[in-house]
Amino acid sequence: MDGNGPGSRGPYRHRQPAGREPLDARSPLRLRAILSGLALVGTAAAAIVFAVAGQRGDDDGAWVAAAVCAAVAVIAAVDLIVIARRARH
Repeated sequence: MDGNGPGSRGPYRHRQPAGREPLDARSPLRLRAILSGLALVGTAAAAIVFAVAGQRGDDDGAWVAAAVCAAVAVIAAVDLIVIARRARH
């Protein structure tokens, strides 16, 4: 071969894979865990604040907001469980 890429597209513009990618790969699980942890803490706190506001009767939409925040907190908690299981394997 004359150094051209697949077909007639010309030479490669970047280096060829060395075959060590699985050894050098970096996992995005740590960042995902950090973001899920922040979402869990933030939405759980917001759910509590909205629930307290709903108890006081300040706003009728506070219960809806508390429910949405609680649902997002549950999703973040499930995501943290999935991340922990994937990190072990």
